Amino acid sequence: MKDPLKVAVTGAAGQISYSLLFRIAAGDVFGADVPVELRLIEIDPAMRALEGVVMELDDCAFPNLVNIVSTSDLKVGFDGVSWALLIGSVPRKQGMERRDLLGINGGIFKPQGQAIATSAASDVRVLVVGNPCNTNCLIARENGKEVPADRWFSMMRLDQNRAMTQLARKADKPVTSVTKMAVWGNHSATQFPDYHHAEIDGTEVPKVISDHTWLNGEFITTVQKRGAAIIEARGASSAASAANAVIDTVRSIATPTPADDWVSVGVISHGEYDVPEGLQFGFPIRSDGNSWEIVTGLEHSEAAKAAIATTRDELLGERSEVTELLP
Repeated sequence: MKDPLKVAVTGAAGQISYSLLFRIAAGDVFGADVPVELRLIEIDPAMRALEGVVMELDDCAFPNLVNIVSTSDLKVGFDGVSWALLIGSVPRKQGMERRDLLGINGGIFKPQGQAIATSAASDVRVLVVGNPCNTNCLIARENGKEVPADRWFSMMRLDQNRAMTQLARKADKPVTSVTKMAVWGNHSATQFPDYHHAEIDGTEVPKVISDHTWLNGEFITTVQKRGAAIIEARGASSAASAANAVIDTVRSIATPTPADDWVSVGVISHGEYDVPEGLQFGFPIRSDGNSWEIVTGLEHSEAAKAAIATTRDELLGERSEVTELLP
């Protein structure tokens, strides 16, 4: 039997994790032949709820799931893990300023970054899901510098998936026909879903969808505001689709990207597309399963450049709000 892959999940008793953990345990993420040890991390008040989640995982009798460790101790939770999925965060409440949210969640992700650096396996890769995920990832990354910067990711895949579905439905095509759908910048209402470079059955989207007013208007705003629309409709956030996007992101990083495609992930900038070095920014990337690279050389219209600049400036503003949390 292979040595088990150790996977840490924070916020393990939360709604996203509840939609995610059973799929990891079933082999949907890392493969049906890969034994997994789940290391489930929660805050002390949620440990009782986590006990119930562990009971359910036990009761599924997953053959891939060889061990479960549940803990509120970060060093124990991240000990020897090869993947750290940072899902737990404080949601924004009515009347709360974004600055307040950044400060509260920054206080969560700073010690997590430190603990990952001291406790995780040498091959660890980290995906930050808890919002604001780009800046939370930057905080964790900067406080865990012993882990190479290219091992830290923030989740933009939910936005990509939303955009792909909107394009597919408008074109009356299956979602599998949509490729090269990049979402640039921040996981927020300023993000830029870039239909210009996306393709449907290998043809550029503007040549397939003739309604350019829709592309430049409703399409972009629907993707940008989809999370809020789901909260309004069901009274709760998009937990299941977020969990699915976690799975898609991990697979996209850990397996080679098809030659005719790319995926949207938040990664560290090295100055590409006029994004300042060090910013955690949503880019189109390609992976070979071990390393990744940002897709370079894409030409943007003036409107697209302005949209990317807007989301870039928002992330710069967020970074300036959390300087006291950076070493």
